[in-house]
Amino acid sequence: MDARDFITVGMSAERTLVVPPERTVGHFLKSMPLVYATPMMILEMEMASGDAIASCLQSGWITVGTEVDIRHLAATPVGAQVRTTARVIEVERRVIRFEVEAFDEVRRIGEGRHGRGLVNLAAFKGRFGVP
Repeated sequence: MDARDFITVGMSAERTLVVPPERTVGHFLKSMPLVYATPMMILEMEMASGDAIASCLQSGWITVGTEVDIRHLAATPVGAQVRTTARVIEVERRVIRFEVEAFDEVRRIGEGRHGRGLVNLAAFKGRFGVP
């Protein structure tokens, strides 16, 4: 399957969430403040990227994260609303690359690039003995 046949540059998606305590650094490291954790921000960026192209994927095909180049620019407290965006910037045969950003109510809190690989779900599961 060739992603260039159905995914185009410019496709995009956006996600929003209110930062809960369980997505903060302080949740994982008790000595730290309850601010949005970098891995959780990256998770939302990956999810937004998947959302941007999900409706175009043929049945039995998924994408998985393969590349992450992200900068976390500012701390965001529990209860703040975060908006995460992803936009397709490059499409290869099996790799789709995105420009991703995250914003709180005041400023941009994260930016970077993310890549996702196109995979056949049955073959992927089969490699790990999952029915």
